[in-house]
Order: sequence, then structure tokens, then C-alpha cells
Amino acid sequence: MKNKSLKNKLKLNELTLGSWLTIGHPAIAEILCNYPFDWLTIDIEHNLFDPSQIRSLISIIQSKEKAALVRVSKNEEVVIKHVLDAGADGVIVPMVNSKEDAQKAVEFVYYPPFGKRGVGLSRAQNYGDGFESYKEWLNDHVVIVAQIEHIDGIRNLKDIISTPGIDAIIVGPYDLSGSLGYPGEYHREEVIEALKYLEETCVENKFPMGYHVVPPDSDLFSKTKEKGYKFIALSTDFLFLGNSLKRFMESI
Repeated sequence: MKNKSLKNKLKLNELTLGSWLTIGHPAIAEILCNYPFDWLTIDIEHNLFDPSQIRSLISIIQSKEKAALVRVSKNEEVVIKHVLDAGADGVIVPMVNSKEDAQKAVEFVYYPPFGKRGVGLSRAQNYGDGFESYKEWLNDHVVIVAQIEHIDGIRNLKDIISTPGIDAIIVGPYDLSGSLGYPGEYHREEVIEALKYLEETCVENKFPMGYHVVPPDSDLFSKTKEKGYKFIALSTDFLFLGNSLKRFMESI
């Protein structure tokens, strides 16, 4: 059955660690699951996965007692419905820039009366034999993470985090800096001020905030944790692979 602890940890604002899956081979998911992550995210926004790969990866992650999240390609009804029907424990929704965006994401995840999701019978509902139990699980345990990756999301942050059904937010650092005209230039004053406002707002409201620490850098992780981030993504599968290879080649 699905991992039931991640939503509870978010409610308690406890630290959870995850990583980003961009390579569709099942061995990659199995390798990452050997390490103490709470969750793994299958990133279908920037990577090519076919539906059978997504379903397989979700199954593998959950078999290792980790939460399987999907960063969907956009805040759209069908794509969110597809990954949830495949059994995902939750979704990370990109470019949530307003309360209306947040409400749309919630509506696409939940069935009526709380949402507007259409009913399908697939893996999540045990192929029709577990619809009632899935409805209970959905109401108690599905996770919705709003990705704040545009300055408009910063400006509307209080409205977004007060939207019922949103469990956490996560910063998209590259796109956030890009929305200010400086992609990847985190040292810019405008970027620093935007992140400072996000951090102060979430800490003040005791709302779980996340950050994607893209470089596999332990010092950067420590600094992120010290700022109060609780939902932290650690790098990506290909960067773990590439950096390990780079260090080895340099050593010889």
C-alpha cells in the first residue's frame, strides 16, 4: 500500500529528504532507494517518460517504502489525474503563481465535493476493487506541493500557502532567478530578497517550505537546512552519477 507518513511529517513540519529522478531506468530508482530518502520525485516536466515507465517507477519506489511523487509537466487536469491514477503518493505542481493556480491544483487532485477530479479505475484504485479505500487514503494522505519558481509566486505567497489542500511549497531556484532576469545568478540582491521574504513568511506561518539543492554539496544542504527548509530535494540522479565519475577520474 502507499506510503502514509510523508503528509503527516509535513503537517508536523518535520525535515524530509528526497531526490529527483530524471532517468527512466528502474535500476536508478532502486539504487536511490537504497539510501535514506523519505521521497523521490519523478520529474516529467523536463524529461521524457512514457506512461509505463512512470507506473513502473512509482511501483519500485513504493516497494522500498518511500513516497513516490511526480513533478508534473504543468498544472493541468489530465496529467495530474494520470499520475495519481497510476498510484503516485502526490504531485509537485510547477509554476504556482497565485491562489487561483493553487486552487486548480487541489481541484485536479481531489474528487468531489472537495475537488473536481474525474473517476478512473487503475492501479491507485486497485483496478476497481479498492475505490472506497483509495478515497479514504486520498483524503488523508495525498501530498500536493506547490512549486514557487516565479516572482509572482513570491508576491502571492501568503494566498498560496493559505489555500486548503496545499501541503508544502518548494522553491525552483533557477526559474525564480530567471523570472527576475538573472537565471542561475543567486547572488543578485533581487533573488536574495525574494527568497528571504519566502523564508520569513513560511517560518512565521509554520508552513513547510522546500528547496531543491541542485549541486550535490553538503555545505549548501546545511545552509539550506539552517534557514528552516524542511522539504529538501538533494540534487538529481544524473548529477550524483556525473560528480562521482568526475571525482574518480580526477583522482586517477
